[in-house]
Amino acid sequence: MEITQKAPAKINLSLDALYRHGDGEHEWRMVMTSVDLADYVSIRPSARKISVRTDSGFVPEDARNLAFQAARILRQEAGINAGASIYIEKHIPVAAGLGGGSADAAAVLRGLNELWGLNYSRERLAAIGLRVDSDVPYCVYSQTALVTGRGERVQPLGTLPNFWVVLVKPAISVTTARILSMVDYQDTLPRPDTNRVLSGIDQCNFDLMISGMGNALEAVTAARFPVIEELQQRLIKYGASVAQMSGTGPTVFGLCPTRSRAERVYNSMRGFCKEVYLVRPLNMG
Repeated sequence: MEITQKAPAKINLSLDALYRHGDGEHEWRMVMTSVDLADYVSIRPSARKISVRTDSGFVPEDARNLAFQAARILRQEAGINAGASIYIEKHIPVAAGLGGGSADAAAVLRGLNELWGLNYSRERLAAIGLRVDSDVPYCVYSQTALVTGRGERVQPLGTLPNFWVVLVKPAISVTTARILSMVDYQDTLPRPDTNRVLSGIDQCNFDLMISGMGNALEAVTAARFPVIEELQQRLIKYGASVAQMSGTGPTVFGLCPTRSRAERVYNSMRGFCKEVYLVRPLNMG
């Protein structure tokens, strides 16, 4: 028996970092959505051993891999000795702020839940996923949601207004832990208006939604990698209605209300970056 799970990339329509807990973890308030750029995770039963292979030379295949960690933690939680052979077909750029590793880990949780006959709820899988990474609980759901706390509170939202997304990944990689270690809460972070984003989604109003968008970590990453701001400016110049960084970066995305405009932006950006993707959110009206 083999189970294949789709592991979609995520973007942050709104990302607010509120404060740092005493244990070093951050308190978040974010609006996240998944797009139709995805890895594919295939899982087969194996005698006790957990193994991970990928078709990417940039992804570890040992205990550093989040999918491996997810399988090991789920097995411990279930108190079983079953193994699994995991193969990840990568399409999401690595170290890009698009949650590829977390999406793979969430896919493993969903797939092994079925393969091992655990019948755990999504809520329980999300709680287990938090032990792997703060983005995994959201990725268990992979639908537009308000994410709060340390990432463990995931409140699914309604369908999004119609729009297209142009993702631009510059030829640099960003380590999430490094960027988060640079956040200084004594400074004034540029905060998004998450309530406006939520209202825009609730009313299926694209203009209202984008008027509140923002990423509190953008200035931190852009200070280290100026190309992020340059790509944002180009996205706006070529016709995107809004442009911002996803996660801790370095991927920047632009939103367009029509496919024709998005295609123009996509074709223009391809002249400046090798990795440019034209995608749509997974749940729209």
